[in-house]
Amino acid sequence: MKNILFLTDFSDTSKNAIQYALRWFKEEKCNFYVLYIQDSSTYTTDDLYIESSTSLYSSLIGKHQKKLFEYVTNLKSEFKNENYAFHTIVDFDSIVDAINQTIQSKKIDLIVMGTNGATGAKEVVFGSNTINVIRKIDCTTLIIPENFKYILPKEMLLALDPFDTLNGNVIHNFFKFFERHHLRLNVLRVHTDPNVETDDKHRIAHFMKDKKFNYSLISDVPMEYAVDTYLQTNKIDVLSLFVQEETLLERLFIGSSTTHINKEAKYPLLIFHS
Repeated sequence: MKNILFLTDFSDTSKNAIQYALRWFKEEKCNFYVLYIQDSSTYTTDDLYIESSTSLYSSLIGKHQKKLFEYVTNLKSEFKNENYAFHTIVDFDSIVDAINQTIQSKKIDLIVMGTNGATGAKEVVFGSNTINVIRKIDCTTLIIPENFKYILPKEMLLALDPFDTLNGNVIHNFFKFFERHHLRLNVLRVHTDPNVETDDKHRIAHFMKDKKFNYSLISDVPMEYAVDTYLQTNKIDVLSLFVQEETLLERLFIGSSTTHINKEAKYPLLIFHS
């Protein structure tokens, strides 16, 4: 049974992401843990002035538990599936800590969250803060753009930059997911060495077991532009990326292809960690 973590802030964006996943995984037995996080950093002193008859816990957590219970009750009613089991969690903590704790305690296989891209100078939980989750949480993550309507995924694009390697746990986890959902594979490699194509194809063929796949090698083009062009010229349902831990210097002064791609997200993103 797969353990899937849904992140919700009760916004339409997060609800849409959950609806997408519930439709996609309908043939699988799943435990869904629906997590609402009240970020402790957002509270001020005024928030903590409560009536003497009300506990601090009830003030900060209780009302969200009730709202989450009602939301999940509606999901159960809409998605009557014997394969599905739902659980609710409310946490008063930092976003990253709350998610990491849930991953450990519930043995989470996949995180599902929504994104509405960049929202200006202030980051929001399911907007540009998506990057914070990708970078600091080591768990496969499915990210659904705002207002993206569910279509049964058939075509997946795996976009590889020059630093991505097709070995280790990341490639095994990728193909484990890929095979379970009967997708067709498209691979886009951005690299300056033409010899990488032979090695890539050999490694991919090992996992594909004689199934056909499309492979494209592009050089001297920023990854975000290469991916955007490929998505415009090919029918793709899900974009998959391997994410490595970047140095602070790279994030601040060079920039990140993942960040650019997420801000312009128009397709579901499936993130695997190297």
